[in-house]
Amino acid sequence: MLKTEVFEQLKTAMREKDTLAKGVLSLLKSALDSAEKEKGETLTPEEEMTIINREVKQTNQALEGAQTAGRADLIEKEEAKLTLLKSFLPKQLSEEEIAEKLGAAGVEKGMNMGEAMKIAKPLLTGQAEGAVISKVVKSIIA
Repeated sequence: MLKTEVFEQLKTAMREKDTLAKGVLSLLKSALDSAEKEKGETLTPEEEMTIINREVKQTNQALEGAQTAGRADLIEKEEAKLTLLKSFLPKQLSEEEIAEKLGAAGVEKGMNMGEAMKIAKPLLTGQAEGAVISKVVKSIIA
């Protein structure tokens, strides 16, 4: 279970006095706990990946903001957060691997974008970022 792994890394970060990791892991653990409490039962691995992907997306947005503002101190911090969060995700697929999986799942040329994404999202959750999935889907259905 991912939540247990996050908690173990949080304890290690606290022992080592790693404030950045402690902060990131605390937020991640809190998000997982909150979602589990809201659901009323244990989260599935797919639901855990969804939460981690949401945190990655928010960190990416913060990183873009820091880059736009030219804040080197924040850029370094957000990149470190991103590295830590991505360590909980499975290996990210390349665009070619995504296209191959989507083709095998029935996504084809001329298909409606909404229908294609209904197939793609559950199939690739945690294996690729949403923007990359959308890009590949568009290239296939065009």
